[in-house]
Amino acid sequence: MDGILSLGPAGETKAVEKTPKDLEAELLKIYGPDLVVKEVNVQLESAGFPVFVSGAVLRPGKVLVNRSVTVMEAIMEAGGFDATRAELRKVQVIRQESGVQRTFTINVKDSLNLSTSKPFHLRPSDIVVVPERFVFF
Repeated sequence: MDGILSLGPAGETKAVEKTPKDLEAELLKIYGPDLVVKEVNVQLESAGFPVFVSGAVLRPGKVLVNRSVTVMEAIMEAGGFDATRAELRKVQVIRQESGVQRTFTINVKDSLNLSTSKPFHLRPSDIVVVPERFVFF
């Protein structure tokens, strides 16, 4: 789920952002001396993972996904944003990385308007917070 493979006495290796062929080559380097047949096969299986969406969305809560999703896709899975309340310029993504909490601020409004913006992809257990706009009466 976290993209880290525990290899027993050989330690750990990251599988995130590697193709199956790249991972095969890395595992072959690690285990090659111990293998009778110098061959490693890696298969990718899809597993669902949760992301959490809260704030000015129509159905806040846990969203289960089985593929890479962007912030906007997660918001849409949560019923979409509340157009009367959502502050789309300051959407936050809260992520735990190596025991440290990181917060990213995403301008979703710009990504809606610009066809060339780079999407922000979520990772398992990310929390997306769509803040409410401050309205003067």
